[in-house]
Amino acid sequence: MWLAERRDGLQCEDARERVADGVVMYDVAVIGGGPAGATLARMIAGDFRVLVVEKRTESADGEGFGSKCCGGLLAPDAQKMLGSLGLGLPQHVLLGPQVFVVRVIDLERRVERYYQRHYINIDRGAFDRWLISLIPSSVDVRMGCELKGYEEVKGGFELRLSENGTAFSERAGRIVGADGARSLVRKPAFSEAPFPKLYAAIQEWVAAEKQPPYFTAIFDREVTDYYSWTIPKDDMLVVGAALSPGEGASENFELLKRKLGECGFELGRRVRKEAGVLLRPVRRNQICTGGNGIGLIGEAAGWISPSSAEGLSYAFGSAAEMASALKREPDNFARRYKRNRRGLRRNVLAKNIKANFVYGPLLRRCLMRTGLGSMRVAGRG
Repeated sequence: MWLAERRDGLQCEDARERVADGVVMYDVAVIGGGPAGATLARMIAGDFRVLVVEKRTESADGEGFGSKCCGGLLAPDAQKMLGSLGLGLPQHVLLGPQVFVVRVIDLERRVERYYQRHYINIDRGAFDRWLISLIPSSVDVRMGCELKGYEEVKGGFELRLSENGTAFSERAGRIVGADGARSLVRKPAFSEAPFPKLYAAIQEWVAAEKQPPYFTAIFDREVTDYYSWTIPKDDMLVVGAALSPGEGASENFELLKRKLGECGFELGRRVRKEAGVLLRPVRRNQICTGGNGIGLIGEAAGWISPSSAEGLSYAFGSAAEMASALKREPDNFARRYKRNRRGLRRNVLAKNIKANFVYGPLLRRCLMRTGLGSMRVAGRG
């Protein structure tokens, strides 16, 4: 399997070079092997001794790779970032249909419009596995390994890890948190930094023999002040929502499904259900990039679109900026990365301005009623 092949490819000489006084010392420990972590590890592999810690693991048949509550659409910004990284998507990560239209429904006002958008429909698990497979064999990738905590020691940090129930430790000169919205790297080191607004993301995969080839964005304040979605995936339909966390999240999700049924959506047998945490940075100070030998990328830093919850473009972008900072100023990489992030911050600011139009009921209603930028779809009026 791909994971075994990666481990077999590690060179014994490289491993011996990492040992000093019986203790392995990595230059950089990347916590999280998702798109941000995998991309960073690949980009800095030739310059540093790198450890990647990823809690997900491969299934016995080599096909599964954990479960992430994600719509699995590559937006144009993410496509552009992949292109800038010199990457093209392999066929096996794609799912049908490919969607070129967003259907926007305002359930409160019973208004809907269609807008042209160019998304790439992907299998998110296969996508993440592919990105990890691109990491050079010189990087030590620990799958099924979880960070339990860390502390500063002479020359860097000591990481407390657990793998298959066995506790052990590793040392690294620098830590980069790429461990998502529930980052265990961010919380102890930067507890004073304001956290982005938190949502409970819930989605179900339901059987669907007939489904329109649209990504549907649904707005209804009775369900959520953010948005809900449907995405076709081969012979299934993904129904999801970003909801206020708490006991009412499940009830609001069921309310969404009832309302979709009333609108003509045919929701068949549930195949699986996923849940997770979703962040929404609504203020600039909610994005934390790190400091004092610790860096944060992707959702761990708060990099995610406040208007659409799209995070892949920010994962790639922040990983690239972090790689540049590490290579140019390894001793002051966190400071360099903070300076490099200006473009990403401007992007988040622009998306927050856009969010005022998308989520303000009056502005959204006025915009949708004008039909500005919308298109006609055959058979849809």
